[in-house]
Amino acid sequence: MPLLLPSAQPIHSFPATPKRHFRSKPPPPRAITCATPRLDVDAFTKKSGYLFDLSAMEAESLIDYSPSRIAAIYRRKPLILLRRLIQIGTTFGKWFGLRYIDNLMERSDQMFKVRAAELRKILVELGPAYIKIAQAVSSRPDLVPPSYLDELSLLQDRITPFSTEVALDTIEKELGLRIDELFSEISPEPVAAASLGQVYQARLRRSGQVVAVKVQRPGVQAAISLDILILRFLAGVVKKAGKFNTDLQAVTDEWASSLFREMDYRKEANNGLKFRHLYGGIKDVFIPNMYLEHTTRRVLLMEWVEGQKLSEVKDLFLVEVGVYCSFNQLLENGFYHADPHPGNLFRTYDGKLAYIDFGMMGEFKQEFRDGFIEACLHLVNRDFDALSKDFVTLGLLPPTAEKEAVSKALTGVFQDAVAKGVRNISFGDLLENLGTTMYKFKFRIPSYFSLVIRSLAVLEGIAISSDPNYKVLGSTYPWIAKKVLTDSSPQLRSSLQALLYKDGVFRIDRLESLLSESLRARTEKALVKTQREEANSRVVFKEILSFTLTEKGTFVREILIEEFAKGLDALGLATLDSLTSAATTSIPFTGFSSFSLMTKEDMVNLRTLRRLLFLLAGLESNEKRFKEVNGVSSSNNDQRTYLQESSLISYRPASVSEILAILSIIPELQPELQQQLLRLPSDLAGRLISRASARTIQRIFL
Repeated sequence: MPLLLPSAQPIHSFPATPKRHFRSKPPPPRAITCATPRLDVDAFTKKSGYLFDLSAMEAESLIDYSPSRIAAIYRRKPLILLRRLIQIGTTFGKWFGLRYIDNLMERSDQMFKVRAAELRKILVELGPAYIKIAQAVSSRPDLVPPSYLDELSLLQDRITPFSTEVALDTIEKELGLRIDELFSEISPEPVAAASLGQVYQARLRRSGQVVAVKVQRPGVQAAISLDILILRFLAGVVKKAGKFNTDLQAVTDEWASSLFREMDYRKEANNGLKFRHLYGGIKDVFIPNMYLEHTTRRVLLMEWVEGQKLSEVKDLFLVEVGVYCSFNQLLENGFYHADPHPGNLFRTYDGKLAYIDFGMMGEFKQEFRDGFIEACLHLVNRDFDALSKDFVTLGLLPPTAEKEAVSKALTGVFQDAVAKGVRNISFGDLLENLGTTMYKFKFRIPSYFSLVIRSLAVLEGIAISSDPNYKVLGSTYPWIAKKVLTDSSPQLRSSLQALLYKDGVFRIDRLESLLSESLRARTEKALVKTQREEANSRVVFKEILSFTLTEKGTFVREILIEEFAKGLDALGLATLDSLTSAATTSIPFTGFSSFSLMTKEDMVNLRTLRRLLFLLAGLESNEKRFKEVNGVSSSNNDQRTYLQESSLISYRPASVSEILAILSIIPELQPELQQQLLRLPSDLAGRLISRASARTIQRIFL
């Protein structure tokens, strides 16, 4: 729930005069001196207030989610359960009936806005459980019609508030202090109201700090408990009737558990502090502080923040910051914000991305994080055989699934989407295209994964509101590529090795792709601009060199040195063959000899060396120019091909200015990186000598 006032006239500070209508210190009995508190009954209380009555013992038993305890309570309250079922059935039945009549009378378009407003009213009357579902849907402008989107977005923070008098009483009871002892000022009306509670702006009497005071709605625990019991029952019926492979009840339980944790503001405060510790240091990210000493199960105090909704300001740079922060949450630490709807993400007035409302958080275990990264890698590189195995690791497929059939089906599903390039892959489209295959091969959505999917889908929805062509997976992949190249995890290193080598052959194109994508993993505005406008050879060389010389780049450095050794060895053989060929052709009355010291493996290594040199020097265009000038083609004549390969390496020698530009990078490196660079020639020479010696011995004795 947002703790900011999302309006064009935000509150910046408390004024010195009482004209701002803040509650001042009153004499007993307590009275509002500057304004009369709201005493009217909100729609939820009016329509669903009969759900609120729980004994103290029943309420205490529902602090943590337990389907069995909820069922035991409402077995003793069959009339309330029956009344709720009738209320839900008749309310939605009437609305769908009106929609059906609109279709029959061909007036659906005219009544669209009216029905959207009616649906929002229905959800507010039914309460928090239904509002939470609508909040997730309202974050997908690509799936929801605009009229419904406008109405459902109001559920994020503009729900009718409950009585301020009730809220102030709750604060005093929960904290055990009078309002005037806690605060020197407090707003007489809530500045924001959402499904579980509402927020007041106040100033702490002792410190003078401006804070947000979040107060829980009365009756939400009882209402949510009963609605989850009903939804859980319906999930079981739907699973059996529809023969779903996913355990819908387990998914409901996962969502319900997170909702129950969200209703305990003490857990939310601790979540906020943990979130601040893990991600508060990220550039352009702001996490407000929590006041644990003034927080209970139903009241929360946190630092006040000024800003506007991220979806309203359309700041695509902050969306990128959000993507990077989400990457850190999901794939670095595994502790993530599971409810990033537009009401919970703000742009502060100093240009930072502010996260608020830490009630619904998720945990992503290490094995699943690695499995998710591997799945993304294999998807982008079209390795659908490995992708089918990843789905087993993630729990999306049973171990007994036929891997070959699944791989073939995934190829059909994802081939077209991936062919557009990683930057054009839509997370929403992937899920949509996967539907039929999921049913056929008994895919299941693990309970832990449902919140991950929701978090990513909602984030993409927010981004789409700023840029309809935005793709979260395309923006996240550079960070995934960078992590794969730098992570010391044995599982990810094994995945990288398998990705780069097939049947012992080095796939340089995949390394090129990973390195080029990892260079896009930036957040600073200046660097983003540089990335787009100044991607010259010097920048590329410095980035790659700096990375490979660091400790994190050790694994990739070892691969590069080994491949360079293979390539230089092949170049030596190609040079010897060239000299032999030239000498032979210069002798009269001798024909062209097809004898060569080069093997097919050597020619592959020579091509790899060429690609590596182009990669490091940012000279891809030279290869194209050489082919245009010399007519290099994909000829099957091996003897001619390797001669062309060796000549391509020496084509267009670098100018003195280019060489100096490259060498000028070395003094810019950190001292420890310069020392590492000086050790490379001896390491490379050692491997080259070892390889040449082994080949010589092999040819002599074999």
